[in-house]
Amino acid sequence: MARPKAGLTRAGGEMAQRLAERLAAIDAAGLRRTLRAPSGIDLCSNDYLGLASHPLLKRRMAEAVLAEGAGSTGSRLLRGERASFAGVEKQFAHFKGAERSLYFSSGYLANLAVLTTFPEAGDMIFSDAHNHASLIDGARLSRARCVVSPHNDVAALKRLLGEEGGAGQKFVVVESLFSMDGDRAPLAEYEALCREAGAELIVDEAHAVGVYGDDGQGLASEAFVSINTAGKAMGVAGAFVAGSSDAIEYLMQRARTFIFSTAPPPAVAAALEASLEVIAGEPERRERLRSRARYLRRKLGLEGDSPIVPIIIGGNERAVAVARELQAAGFDVRAIRPPTVPPGTARLRIAVNQGLSEEILDQFVTALENAT
Repeated sequence: MARPKAGLTRAGGEMAQRLAERLAAIDAAGLRRTLRAPSGIDLCSNDYLGLASHPLLKRRMAEAVLAEGAGSTGSRLLRGERASFAGVEKQFAHFKGAERSLYFSSGYLANLAVLTTFPEAGDMIFSDAHNHASLIDGARLSRARCVVSPHNDVAALKRLLGEEGGAGQKFVVVESLFSMDGDRAPLAEYEALCREAGAELIVDEAHAVGVYGDDGQGLASEAFVSINTAGKAMGVAGAFVAGSSDAIEYLMQRARTFIFSTAPPPAVAAALEASLEVIAGEPERRERLRSRARYLRRKLGLEGDSPIVPIIIGGNERAVAVARELQAAGFDVRAIRPPTVPPGTARLRIAVNQGLSEEILDQFVTALENAT
């Protein structure tokens, strides 16, 4: 094998010093991250319904690779479009009860698209304090002014909507099921506030779609648009933005993360179609997931059926140490630290999936008690 040619492999001078200082600060704060492949019983992924390894999804995706190739070769507005993308977008819009949907290659890109396309200069964004980083970054990149509203505080949001004037459009941006605490947004109250204030509600359904709703369609009912990640409960990748025909058409025409991104591999669309079929045809997966979530929460003295169960440790290094003890006991859990969560709230973010048995959850609780 030929040796690779020498290239620019290290920074020099002032930049090298800066990098060394920044990395030392990360180490001093106990925030150094490492890449670690899956190992042990899954208690940390977002594969809530176990669809990532479902035989139908795997078969459909493999067949599509053989039929359509590995890559899309360009953006969808160039040569990257496939009939399968349009087909799964139509299928998802029907599933969601929306007029239309548009598929993006990641939830991050979908959130950036929504918040840099619809809000304009002179508009205002009211963003929940616990929103995901992609929503925060989208609001920062927007030309609109952003106001951070206290988490899940209906009274505070009502006050802010009334106090903040201006002729521009107002947007309220929330997650329906928050990714770190596993709590739900008061969407019915927010919908009423938006109607009263003439604001538009944007809902990130990343952790709710596939899990909640009569058919797994999520929790939002009156949103201007919803963003629905397909790499979590749906088990594949990417995200759908769902809304009115005009909203989705405008997004397709103006969203830079759509226009200037190479389309996903065509085979992803085939796997997504299969995922929607399984979600519709195997509702017992959702029922089993919520049952297991309730069981674990009761064991930990918590209420509800959210599959996201935060176990607050506090200190960064202590959270890492507890996670390592549980990993050694055979459970794949990871420490979540700032800036993902506020300082002083480092935690284990336990994610329940439908494949876990009550016996396994009992074993986990015992290991957790021993580790903490």
